[in-house]
Amino acid sequence: MSGCHFLVPGALDRPTGGSRYDREIVEGLRGRGLSVAVSELPGRFPDADGAARTAVDGALAALPDGTTVVVDGLVLGGLPEIFSHHTRRLRLHALIHHPLADESGIDPVLARRMLERETRAVAQARCVITTSGFTASRLRELGIHRGATEVIEPGCSPRPLATGSGDGTPTLLCVAALSPRKAQHVLLDALSRITDRRWRCRLAGPAGLNPAYAAALSAQRDALGLASRVALEGTLDAAELDAAYQGADLFVLPSRYEGYGMVINEAMAYGLPVVTTTGGALARTLPRDAGLAVPPDDTAALARALQRLLDDHALRQSLAEGARRARDRLTGWAPGIQRFMTLLDRDNNA
Repeated sequence: MSGCHFLVPGALDRPTGGSRYDREIVEGLRGRGLSVAVSELPGRFPDADGAARTAVDGALAALPDGTTVVVDGLVLGGLPEIFSHHTRRLRLHALIHHPLADESGIDPVLARRMLERETRAVAQARCVITTSGFTASRLRELGIHRGATEVIEPGCSPRPLATGSGDGTPTLLCVAALSPRKAQHVLLDALSRITDRRWRCRLAGPAGLNPAYAAALSAQRDALGLASRVALEGTLDAAELDAAYQGADLFVLPSRYEGYGMVINEAMAYGLPVVTTTGGALARTLPRDAGLAVPPDDTAALARALQRLLDDHALRQSLAEGARRARDRLTGWAPGIQRFMTLLDRDNNA
């Protein structure tokens, strides 16, 4: 096939898991000789504002008839009426990271509206691609899409094993954008319950996606008296992030919900034991022998899990060994990129 066109929300290099997935697929397809154009769309998604609507309509209108278009679910789900104007002449593929109505903290009325709109939008796609089996199941459960779904999980390659802090004080690492769904506020509350143990915590992730939450998180940390033990480090570049993983003893992700949870695999790629939740796909992403999982939004359970691993060195070592076994099973992005190639080529020749 000659090429395809991706529609993504905002810049392709946004520091989010969804944008990283899109970027890896785009770069991988290009690396295999496919011509891939990308429209990085301005405006607010998925509850689209005027700028978003205008940008999507303009991007679609500019495409020649028969173009294969892969649309990130954040763009597609909120704009069924825009896509309906172009569906018959374009070859539309939906790339869904998680159902929009599953987003944490949104108003129930908005959630119902997003469910209805996403169902209408996804019905216009020739093919539906999800990043996890969990998300495929959720689409069926919610009635968004009950047909065939292509599951193409993110890739991850083994990294050099973490060496830890090395100074006798375990370092806890959390890598996630600062947002209510990632629930760093729950982690801070849990940490405030175990201040009699030795630990330090690094929260790495962009604050700009939700400045109000980031500011509240900083204030919460200070009010809990954790400023000397919890570092809010912002976005780290690749070298800094690698060093953060290398120097960690334990990885923590307190998310309320994940459509996959790519950072869990990334932590295991360094052989780190994990404490996370059972929110969304996380219950499937984390192997049982590589970490502990607690219910989302359960501060007490999260505090107990952290305390167990801080107190029980043998348990921490056992889970680290499980993470290393999982590390050996990791595959890079190549299989997923090849599946994308095969899928797009098959559809183009249909």
